[in-house]
Amino acid sequence: MGLALITPLSGSFPWYALQVRTGGELRLRTTLETKGYETFLPTYVEVRRYSDRLKKIDTPLFPGYIFSRLDITKRLPILQTPDVHAIVSVCRVPQPLEESEIDAIRSVVTSGASALPWPYLQVGDRVVVTFGPLKGVEGFLVKVKDQDKLVLSVNLLQRSLAVEIDRTHIRPLTKR
Repeated sequence: MGLALITPLSGSFPWYALQVRTGGELRLRTTLETKGYETFLPTYVEVRRYSDRLKKIDTPLFPGYIFSRLDITKRLPILQTPDVHAIVSVCRVPQPLEESEIDAIRSVVTSGASALPWPYLQVGDRVVVTFGPLKGVEGFLVKVKDQDKLVLSVNLLQRSLAVEIDRTHIRPLTKR
């Protein structure tokens, strides 16, 4: 058949991230599972406000992506599935995900803890404060003794200062 069917050995296949049509993740998960693929689509409950009501909706934590275990040598049926754009790759080579990353995400989802999508931030990223008394201030994110700091610089003086910042109050600056 050529499909990576769920078998006692399916756990031996690595997880891959599938880039998919945003908004169709829930339907696509069902399609892939019907074809016999093991999938993981972590979601959270989002409350959407409409003019006459509030509605709770299951929303993907990683919009535009579904995780699936598969035999990468038999990937054509996945790629031919409508709404699947690609398997996430580096230099056109599909890259498996770390099992520990999937396990950690699964633990968060099953724990019932409140999880939300969040911008990917790395130490050294240029960020802007979006909330609080420093709203609108731009700087660089650094970590000192397990505390996030916002570094502000005066280039002419070649001097900087660091202020402790709550990571929930910042977002990365878009690349220009």
